[in-house]
Amino acid sequence: MREIVVKSVLNKKKKRDSWFLDEYTLNPYEGCSFNCVYCYVRGSKYGTNIEEVLAVKSNALEVLERQLAFRAKKNQFGIIALASATDPYIPQEEDHRMTRGFLELILKFRFPVLIITKSTMVLRDAAILQQIANEAILPEDLKEKVAGAVISFSISTLDEKLAKRLEPGAPSPKQRLQTMQSLRQKGLTAGLNCIPMLPFISDTENEMENMVIAAKEHNASYILMGGLTLFGDNPGDSKPRYYKFLNESYPHLVSEYKKLYRIFPMPRKEYTSQIDQKVKQLCSKHGVPNQIAHA
Repeated sequence: MREIVVKSVLNKKKKRDSWFLDEYTLNPYEGCSFNCVYCYVRGSKYGTNIEEVLAVKSNALEVLERQLAFRAKKNQFGIIALASATDPYIPQEEDHRMTRGFLELILKFRFPVLIITKSTMVLRDAAILQQIANEAILPEDLKEKVAGAVISFSISTLDEKLAKRLEPGAPSPKQRLQTMQSLRQKGLTAGLNCIPMLPFISDTENEMENMVIAAKEHNASYILMGGLTLFGDNPGDSKPRYYKFLNESYPHLVSEYKKLYRIFPMPRKEYTSQIDQKVKQLCSKHGVPNQIAHA
């Protein structure tokens, strides 16, 4: 694994994310060994996401401590999303422990944190996440709404075989659900991040309802659902990679995707609105919140 030196590691957003409520992003690694076919990072401004170019930010702990101290001194507390361009618990974390070091600093300076992951390794850090949940300083308008630590498990399908093709390096959907349930049993806020929903594959009403039911059965704090983003035109970018998958597995859907996306990386607004409406109906039916909140 390459080592790189960075000048900055904590990124401040222009405005708070409306779904995840984070104001900062933090990535311990460059690249991701889960190698998800649909990963939006490929072809986006965040660069490539190939295991061969995995890198650890060797001086990141020193840089993060300096940046958190500066923000804390100015009382600029906000939720830190860990991570936005890689999974914070790729297998290499077991040796490098960069995510663990980040969490220790986040606890030291009392920042709230959002973990976005597909990994079961997050269980290793349950105790420190409980401490962060108890001690984090949240922005005033979020204090009564969310916990100081939230763990969001990414799932695009419940189909184990399909998931293995789309997310070859990641734990199975079943393992993610079980890990989420274990964290809930420890009193942590943990839910499902069903993003991306795969058009005409995992976004059918039956498939979506099954996801909401799975969330309910595993005591999820919430469930979020959103569309698929396809970036880039180079062979390694998400759009060509995903279309290759479609041609191999669902050739009859290629024309439907081209109608849905046209020349844009996002699907049509009408499609997005329909998904949002379905999600609200299903969550209401099964009593599962469709926004991040205390649970």
